Amino acid sequence: MSHIPFNRAYVTGRETRYIHDAVANAHISSDGAYSTRCRQWLIENTGARDCLLVHSCTAALEMSAMLLDVGPGDEVIMPSFTFVSTANAFVLRGARPVFVDVDPETFNLDPERVDRAINRRTKAIVPVHYAGVGCDMDALAAVAAPRGIAIVEDAAQGVCATRDGRPLGTFGALATLSFHETKNVTCGEGGALLINDPALTERSEILREKGTNRSRFFRGQVDKYTWVDVGSSYAMSDLAAAFLWAQLEDAATITSMRLDIWERYHAAFEPLEQAAGVRRPIVPDGCMHNAHMYYLLLPDIGARRHFISALAARDINAVFHYVPLHSSPAGLKYGRSDGGLPVTDDVARRLVRLPLWAGMSDEQVDRVIETVLEVAPALRARRSPAVAPRH
Repeated sequence: MSHIPFNRAYVTGRETRYIHDAVANAHISSDGAYSTRCRQWLIENTGARDCLLVHSCTAALEMSAMLLDVGPGDEVIMPSFTFVSTANAFVLRGARPVFVDVDPETFNLDPERVDRAINRRTKAIVPVHYAGVGCDMDALAAVAAPRGIAIVEDAAQGVCATRDGRPLGTFGALATLSFHETKNVTCGEGGALLINDPALTERSEILREKGTNRSRFFRGQVDKYTWVDVGSSYAMSDLAAAFLWAQLEDAATITSMRLDIWERYHAAFEPLEQAAGVRRPIVPDGCMHNAHMYYLLLPDIGARRHFISALAARDINAVFHYVPLHSSPAGLKYGRSDGGLPVTDDVARRLVRLPLWAGMSDEQVDRVIETVLEVAPALRARRSPAVAPRH
C-alpha cells in the first residue's frame, strides 16, 4: 500500500526550463524577466493597484507593519487561529497583537468581536482568509473605515479565491500572499505584497530595497540611489520567480484540480454529519474558495487523536492545524486576548486536515474517502457532543 502524503507540491514540468532560461539571461537576482511576468499576472488577476514579489508572506507582513508605521504602544487586532507570522510581523515593530475570536462557521475573524476590541491604540486589523474562504470584508470595513483603521489582509491561503466577486487581497490597504510549498501555487518559498492604497506604493519599493531608492534609479528617475528609509532585503530572486511563473501559468488548472478533489470529499462525507457527529467545511454564499484545504471537525481532541492514528496506520497522512497564538508562550508574552476565545479553543482541538493536492490520483482520493468512512463512525461511540449547526 503506497503512502498518501498530506501535501505534495504540483509541478507543471516547465519550472526547470524557466530556471535555466533565467540563468542564461544572466539575471538571477530580483526584478528580472520572470519577476516582471509574475508581478503583472498578479496585478491583472487580482485587480490590485500594485504588487511586489518578496521572499515570503512573512516578509510581506513585515513590510505591511512598516508601511503603516506600526510601533510601540499600538495594537493590531487579529485572529489567534493563524500562523505565527501574522503576529510576529507586528511584534517586531513593538506593537501588541490583540487576539479575538473567530466565526464558528468559517473560522475567520468575527466582525462583532473586532468591533468590541477596538480602542484608541488600535492601528490595524489583520483578517486571515482561512482555507481560502474569504472573510466578511464589508463588515470589517464598516468597523474599520469610520475610525481610520487600516486593514491588512493575510491572504496567504487565498490565491485564486474571491469574496462577493472580488479577489481576496483587494479589500484592504495592503494584502499578503504566500507561495510556500504548502500553498496552491508555489516556488518553494515566496510571497507577494499587494498594494491597494496608492499612497503606499513608493515607500513599499524603498522598504523592499533595503531602505534605498534603488527602484527609482533603475527607472532613470534619479542619477544615483542612496539610503532614504528603514528597510530590509525582502525581494524574491528571479530564479524563484521563474519557478513561480510556471505555476501561475497553470493556476486555473491547479485550482480546478483541487476543487474537484474538495467536492468529492464534500459529497462523500455528508452522511458523517448525522451518523458520526463530524462537521464538514461551511462556505458562505458569495465566497468562491480555492480548495486550499479540506478539513473535518471531529467530536473532541480524543476523537481527533484516534482518527489521525487510524489513518496513519493505513499510510494516510492527516494532520491538525494551528496551536492558538493566544495560549502560546510568545502569545502570552507579547499579546493579549480580548475576552475568552471559546470558538478558537474548540476548533483547535477538533480540526483535522485531509490530504489534498493537485495531482492526487482517483485511486488515492477513493482510498482517503473509504478510510474516513470506515474510521469516522467509530468516533461517535467514543463521544458525541453537539457540533456547530449548518445554515
